[in-house]
Amino acid sequence: MRNRSVGFIISGFAIILGIITWLYNRALTEIVNASCSHGPTCPMWGSIRFHTNISLVIIFSVIIVGLYFIFFAKDEDNGHIIKKIDKKVYSRILKELNDGEKYVMNKLIDSQGSLFQSDLINDVYTKVKITRILDRLEGKGLIERRRRGMTNVVLLKH
Repeated sequence: MRNRSVGFIISGFAIILGIITWLYNRALTEIVNASCSHGPTCPMWGSIRFHTNISLVIIFSVIIVGLYFIFFAKDEDNGHIIKKIDKKVYSRILKELNDGEKYVMNKLIDSQGSLFQSDLINDVYTKVKITRILDRLEGKGLIERRRRGMTNVVLLKH
């Protein structure tokens, strides 16, 4: 989930918390007005003010956190997937690979760094052959495989 969305969710939660606090304080004020005969010197008024102030501090703190996420927090990249892949960067690496490894690397570069392992299988490269090619590429530190359900996602490493 993007940080901006999280910020909106947190801010929305703070607004809902503020509405609940306002309704609760309104109900308490009506109860104290009806039951307290001491007037403004009644100790219940001090208690209401204290709890209201604590609630406001909590609400404003949550709003500040939400605003931080909306305006200042940067979305993190997981460090493995390269979003814009320059083929020139990989041209030196591709020269050192065999045909099967070049096929897999080119498919990964074309798909912006991630691909399901099952998408690599074709008439020339069988499931077993692709698995062996991926084992070699993973051993060289060029890719990473992650389990997703019944298949693997192949990720191009930096």
